[in-house]
Amino acid sequence: MAKWLISLGIILVALGLLWPLLSRLGLGQLPGDIRIERPGMVFYFPITTSLIISALISLLLWFLRR
Repeated sequence: MAKWLISLGIILVALGLLWPLLSRLGLGQLPGDIRIERPGMVFYFPITTSLIISALISLLLWFLRR
């Protein structure tokens, strides 16, 4: 369990560091991502981006298991 949590932490840190690069590719600005701007507040919920990243990670893990 500890190895799994450490691996997950490393992956999350890597994604956090690579996020500026991923945002240049258009992730985070896709149709279906919710962005509400009000004076003094911005609410952002990337639904479509989350689904795409989840599908890519699922495919990657599926290929690694085979």
